[in-house]
Amino acid sequence: MASTFDSTLSSLGISATKSTSAAAATAKSTSLGTSDFLKLLTAQLQNQDPFSPTDNSQMVAQLAQITSTSGIADMGTTLKAIQTKLGATSTADALSYVGKTILTEGSTAYGRTSGGIAGAAEIDGDASAVRVAIKDANGQLLNTLDLGAQKAGTINYDWDGKTASGTDAGAGPFTVSVSASSASGSVAGRNLVWAPVSTVSVPASGSPTLTVPGVGQVALSAVRQVG
Repeated sequence: MASTFDSTLSSLGISATKSTSAAAATAKSTSLGTSDFLKLLTAQLQNQDPFSPTDNSQMVAQLAQITSTSGIADMGTTLKAIQTKLGATSTADALSYVGKTILTEGSTAYGRTSGGIAGAAEIDGDASAVRVAIKDANGQLLNTLDLGAQKAGTINYDWDGKTASGTDAGAGPFTVSVSASSASGSVAGRNLVWAPVSTVSVPASGSPTLTVPGVGQVALSAVRQVG
């Protein structure tokens, strides 16, 4: 059976192990291409017994099979094009962050020109008490913000730049930490700071990263908000 099949292909100018398509001219293939299938189908129609022609359902099944295979190949090409486009878009989006201010996880904050800082406390569960501690560069406690009971999520805060005694705390930098608790114990939380993006690194492979003064390298996925 195999030799008869190979002979039939050979008489049609088709190799059973190599496609005659342009794409296969420089690479070996172990399967028939679309053009090979059409040649074989045409030969089948030309050489069929007129008194016992090929069943229509079989013909439709063969056509559906090659159409499905061709469609899958085209889909793969389309997906690769989409992947390339998305990669380019991701790079362009990352570069657009330069000069903007982002909200991301961090413990170092710099004072605004008008004084004080704005940030957010992010907690993983409901808490009966949430506090934000602000210290100076020497680790001395300047003030504590009591945010009260809060649901899990992000709680924005704004500090006016005054110490607990009412004096001006200066421009910083300040070290900020978040603590939260509930009736069952402590609740995990972290501080989010607003900081400007100075540069963007776009590696040959992998995701772009943002350089944020006082914070360091920040992945795009770590950006909570853009100001």
